[in-house]
Amino acid sequence: MLHITPWECSALQSLAAGLSTAQLAITLGVSEREIEQRLIALYSRMGAASHTDAISFASRRGLIPNAPGRDVSR
Repeated sequence: MLHITPWECSALQSLAAGLSTAQLAITLGVSEREIEQRLIALYSRMGAASHTDAISFASRRGLIPNAPGRDVSR
């Protein structure tokens, strides 16, 4: 089973809610590059190729709640 940190869970939930990596960086007070690097590492562990893949993966496995208005069936 994949373990994700509280930060990773929060980041995925924010992305599922529609925030961009730039908005997430501003919210967390870090650089967009740091956000992207951390997400790339997470996506690699998940086997996800994109934000959408990662959100779908996490939602299907109960790591984050289903995002309203997003198609996570893929």
